[in-house]
Amino acid sequence: MTLREDRDITRAAAGGPVMLFDGVCNLCSGWVRFAIARDPRARLRFATVQSPLGQAFLARQGLPLDVYDSFYFVEDGMVFEKSAAWFRMVRYLRWPWPWFQALAIVPRGLRDFVYSHVARNRYRWFGRRATCLVPSAEIAARFIG
Repeated sequence: MTLREDRDITRAAAGGPVMLFDGVCNLCSGWVRFAIARDPRARLRFATVQSPLGQAFLARQGLPLDVYDSFYFVEDGMVFEKSAAWFRMVRYLRWPWPWFQALAIVPRGLRDFVYSHVARNRYRWFGRRATCLVPSAEIAARFIG
């Protein structure tokens, strides 16, 4: 599936890149906390797909509003999903994480196959929350939507 540009998210984040994630997924929420701790310049912004902004994004993209099988990374209006989104996001983290982009030489079909396998099993392997991640006061400004 090809996703369309989404300038609404970019505008909502004051021009910075945004990671849209499943807010009740422990793996996803853990990755957000991990990324925040390794984004020293605080360039990344975050929104749950369950938020009004996330739901509007899914609707604009023609995606289901209640089934979340990927996280999305919106950068300069361009939308990336699955492994492509992950590779775009790690560029913003401190060393050594940007080096993981070298793994992008693996064919996308194979990368996305592995990504989808983890995504399908993430609740069973990592659990889920009853409610979306609530950011602490010191990082709340990085969450939009």
